[in-house]
Amino acid sequence: MLTRTCLGGGAAAALLSLSPSIHRSSFIFRSTQTLTLPFSRRFLSYRSSSSLRHFSAAAAVATEEEQKAAFAVKPPQWKAAIDFKWIRDNKDMVAANIKNRNSNANLELVLELYEKFLNLKKEVDRLRAERNAVANKMKGKLEPSVRQALVEEGKNLKEGLLTLEDDLLQLSDQLQLEAQCIPNSTHPDVPLGGEESSVVRKTVGSPKEFSFAVKDHLQLGKDLDLFDFDAAAEVSGSKFYYLKNEAVLLEMALVNWAIAQVSKRGFTPLITPEIVRSSIVDKCGFQPRGQTTQIYSIEGSDQCLIGTAEIPVGGIHMDSILSESVLPLKYVAYSHCFRTEAGAAGTATRGLYRVHQFSKVEMFVFCRPEDSDSYHEELIAIEEELFTSLGLHFKTLDMATGDLGAPAYRKFDVEAWMPGLGRYGEISSASNCTDYQSRRLGIRFRPSSPEGVPNSKKGKGASSPPTRFVHTLNATACAVPRMMVCLLENFQQEDGSVVIPEPLRPYMGGLDIISPK
Repeated sequence: MLTRTCLGGGAAAALLSLSPSIHRSSFIFRSTQTLTLPFSRRFLSYRSSSSLRHFSAAAAVATEEEQKAAFAVKPPQWKAAIDFKWIRDNKDMVAANIKNRNSNANLELVLELYEKFLNLKKEVDRLRAERNAVANKMKGKLEPSVRQALVEEGKNLKEGLLTLEDDLLQLSDQLQLEAQCIPNSTHPDVPLGGEESSVVRKTVGSPKEFSFAVKDHLQLGKDLDLFDFDAAAEVSGSKFYYLKNEAVLLEMALVNWAIAQVSKRGFTPLITPEIVRSSIVDKCGFQPRGQTTQIYSIEGSDQCLIGTAEIPVGGIHMDSILSESVLPLKYVAYSHCFRTEAGAAGTATRGLYRVHQFSKVEMFVFCRPEDSDSYHEELIAIEEELFTSLGLHFKTLDMATGDLGAPAYRKFDVEAWMPGLGRYGEISSASNCTDYQSRRLGIRFRPSSPEGVPNSKKGKGASSPPTRFVHTLNATACAVPRMMVCLLENFQQEDGSVVIPEPLRPYMGGLDIISPK
């Protein structure tokens, strides 16, 4: 699973502490302690609390450049279409959701910033109206003294407005950065708690019984000359591998089989870019940088290697308004995936189970909001059909709130039995992200006018239904290394060979068994 986290959780708390004490041509920020800084025409204040930056006496004598650097608000690279009013009106529900999902989002700060933003915007609007009124007064014939007074008033209003507009922009940036950390809402049927609280939805098959001592995939791969981890470690580092002999054919077979099967169900095949802009990674809900990131960033650029095809497919319709008639848009995408696997260690991650580079076939759906729950069920049904056809024993789980990434409204995981490892291991997941990603990626659709209901206006000014955000869903059709673990360990024979499941044989050139050399 590629985790999604947020770098916020108080970023703005270390910045300006604003309060709506408004004057005509200046915006004064008050608190119990006020520090006047020479680099601004405004008074910037800092509240003494554990959540805010503490300042020593040395700060008062810092250079102007140091002060600017200390208090600068780095503007967001992009802005999500966040419904702040909805968050405010449903703050108790949002707070409970943040707690249940163990999120580091700071709802109180978001609400505080939003209130200050609204107050400041009112003042900006008032000054703009005054400025326009002064400009209108100057259009007629006036006494020189009256005109001069209006000129001075207009000048003062302009200066004050420039200051407040700058404040409003900074406040908007802070609000956006903090609000981006709030996770998606959660389906009411999702179990509460950590991963251990997840509920089994379905179980298919039962563990295979062997009359001989089973081997794990590492030993099988060594005996059958399928992998070379040692050479890859010298060439690339740990958690890389060479595939050899029939393992190469097996990877290609799994990819082609998965794409063929999913395409039959109306999905458009894609091969995606494997380098994307870091902003796309962020918009999809992944953390592109930081100590715990799973993403490889390209030094000296704003680009990253993808951790899943979900990212480039999610961006394929970015900043678009789609016609309702084209929905749903269903894609099945093949790509290589790259993950740092930060924090992963132990015997449970040995071999192919957790690696830095692998091939994966991903399903992705853009649909109308009212259809996303049904497509979520369709995606998990496709996964279950694929794995059942290969003869795997697995269980499908409804994952608990503590295991949901920020974008997911609901997530189903498939865990298959891996006899060599002696446990179940995740081989797939299917997530309904509702409009979390589309609000960040700017993907909307324009609903069709109801049949028989004419537009209220004709011609240029004809009305049309307002646009809505699409819902996005993603699901794994085949994560190749995990599938190889399952197939090798479940279909091993006493003589050391491995039987190829029947659905894959046409894609293996008719090969039905991998035998010792």
